[in-house]
Amino acid sequence: MNAPQAPAAPSTGSLQTVERGIQVLRAFRSDRSPVSNAELVRRTGLSKATVSRLTSTLVQLGYLRLAAGGRQFELGAAALGMGHAFVASSELLDRAAPLLQTLADRLGVSVALGVRDGLDMLYVAYRVSHHVATLRLGLGSVLPMASTAIGRAYLWGLAVPERQRLLGTLRRGLGPQWPRLEAGIQSSFDELATTGTCAVLGGYQRDAYAVALPVRVGRQQLPMALSCGKAAIGPNLAAERKRMAPVLMETAARFEALVADIDGQP
Repeated sequence: MNAPQAPAAPSTGSLQTVERGIQVLRAFRSDRSPVSNAELVRRTGLSKATVSRLTSTLVQLGYLRLAAGGRQFELGAAALGMGHAFVASSELLDRAAPLLQTLADRLGVSVALGVRDGLDMLYVAYRVSHHVATLRLGLGSVLPMASTAIGRAYLWGLAVPERQRLLGTLRRGLGPQWPRLEAGIQSSFDELATTGTCAVLGGYQRDAYAVALPVRVGRQQLPMALSCGKAAIGPNLAAERKRMAPVLMETAARFEALVADIDGQP
């Protein structure tokens, strides 16, 4: 009897197609706004022909669907199903949710837990105070790493060699924007070194501010960041940081202890 044949390894071309398909799906934002092929080209850096071919395939597979008017795309049921399954099955998010909600209600803010997503930060947990309207963000939101409190806190929490490598990647990726952002990053690093937190105003949304710090998650000590944010006209950033930082630091310590025995990714 012949021995069973091992499955053939996928070709390099097949792997590249899968990688690019995932890149297109990740270009969609949590606000669920429809996106055109032209905008997907801008967000992914892929060619027009590649994006057109991938969106057609992803529509056929149910991961994308045509929005009203037929010229733009939105996430389909297959993609949304994976996201909901992730949230429902995440032990980390299940444990963290009550603690983050308590923090949000105590300070009257939105609270986010973020991980690195390329040169951005992805919100993998998000809670909003029941008492106030806050930022127009949510679970799955993607914010720039270099300009936001949560991104700068994440950078600070990395081991120095890893931080320097990522800063180099940011420098190359941001081009002419880098000198201005580098000064802001260094200022946030100085804050983190002296106070344990950093505060940023207008890093992502006008009149919005956040206070953030790095956290380590689970047995593998995965680097993440935790932030409190709010939108307000003319906020006193120093006063808000003074108000929020002690509660945020206390919650971060409780959070790390709560998830210390978790294995794997969030």
